[in-house]
Amino acid sequence: MTFDLITMGRVSVDVYPDQVGVPLEEVESFGKYLGGSPTNVAVAAARYGRRTAVITRTGEDPFGRFVHKALQGYGVDDRYVTAVPGLPTPLAFCEIFPPDNFPLYFYRYPKAPDLEIYTHELDLEAIRAARIVWGTVTGLSQEPSREATLTALAEHPGQTVIDLDYRPMLWDDPGEASHWAGLALDRASVAVGNLEECAVAVGERVPRAAARAILERGPELAIVKMGPDGVLAATSTEVVEVPPVKVDVVNGLGAGDAFGGAICHGLLSGWDLRRIVEFAGAAGALVASRIACADAMPAQDEVEELLEGVQ
Repeated sequence: MTFDLITMGRVSVDVYPDQVGVPLEEVESFGKYLGGSPTNVAVAAARYGRRTAVITRTGEDPFGRFVHKALQGYGVDDRYVTAVPGLPTPLAFCEIFPPDNFPLYFYRYPKAPDLEIYTHELDLEAIRAARIVWGTVTGLSQEPSREATLTALAEHPGQTVIDLDYRPMLWDDPGEASHWAGLALDRASVAVGNLEECAVAVGERVPRAAARAILERGPELAIVKMGPDGVLAATSTEVVEVPPVKVDVVNGLGAGDAFGGAICHGLLSGWDLRRIVEFAGAAGALVASRIACADAMPAQDEVEELLEGVQ
């Protein structure tokens, strides 16, 4: 099988409170959802009918079995999801304080199994054949995942996306992130990140300067998420700025993953840059208006309907 999109990296079981605006110590009930940024991106693209797979690892436990069941239910190929004996499947808890405060608590100890992805275990034939390969900076935080991620990006002859996805609490030494993000940019054709992530990767926080610095490292497309100011996307010949789609925010977590899956769908569809970014922004807004991440990923008609209302 040739995949439209292969993502690799983090997976988790997200445990989100049913009570909005309540601190965790007072929450009485929770929902259980599939999570992890690259995993969610694969789910988001699958919602648009794309053939997707994720390369990741879980524990040999009930939560690991849940990951497989959830991926299959979303139409994401789980053949590259394997278990690591002795390590638990990661959990992620959050608190929900709309519109802009969503603290995350990662349980990835003693080591997350998704950081135990080895280069020799990669299906390089499938990676080379995929239309897009998606990696993350979090996947560079430890070995052997670091080498495997860089190898996958280097081996793919077509579009490769690096999600600048910087989580300082997941690095033993956060100061190393800039170096490894730079090496990933050398191997990527597209880079996606918010202003903080761009500052880590290329030392620039001003949107246009950040986009220029990314393009100078080698990618052909830089996409800078500017929060309440929308999104800037740039190539060597074009710069597009798109304002945010305004919604009543319920949970901002997962919006960036919906954005990423929609970016991949737009690239695969051959859309012009403005349409890609507008569609992705609307997809992210829809997920921000919902509680869950993977469960909340929209179908194309939902995104188009929201865009029509905005226009």
